Amino acid sequence: MATTVNQQIAKLNDLHIAPRKVRLIANVIKGLRTQEAEAQLLMQNQRAAQPILKLLRSAIANAKNNKKMGLENLIVKSVIVNQGAMLKRFLPRAQGRATPIHKKMSHVTLILEETSNKAANRFIITSPVKKSGKKKAKTKTPKAKVNQPEREIKKISEKPGFFKRLFNRKSV
Repeated sequence: MATTVNQQIAKLNDLHIAPRKVRLIANVIKGLRTQEAEAQLLMQNQRAAQPILKLLRSAIANAKNNKKMGLENLIVKSVIVNQGAMLKRFLPRAQGRATPIHKKMSHVTLILEETSNKAANRFIITSPVKKSGKKKAKTKTPKAKVNQPEREIKKISEKPGFFKRLFNRKSV
């Protein structure tokens, strides 16, 4: 028995950014509520964040108007980034050679899903649990380690001609 799940699919084809770079941003918003995902994309500094934000807003608007979904129940189920067409260009090099340049494009598919619970909190805040049992002994740093750097400084500065070598500069 297949249950029907309210989903909204939005696609963006031929985005002129390499798929590897788009996946970095797409993985950030997977599983988030739409409000959280939008906030994350607004704060991202990469170039791929703006087209994905536009795609997300388009999917939210379609879910609201066409499928009558509640905005507070929408989560980003998945973001799939595939490689699209590749423009092949050549850069002239020395001695008549040419270096290939591959200008990659990507296809982005964003799937929104309506959840049954109204506000699925991703972060759960709990109070720390006190452990009962043996107490750990406090470890103190030995005094020898604390005084050791001072001894090294004295040894270095006691060398004859140390400051003369340190401040010996050639004037231009």
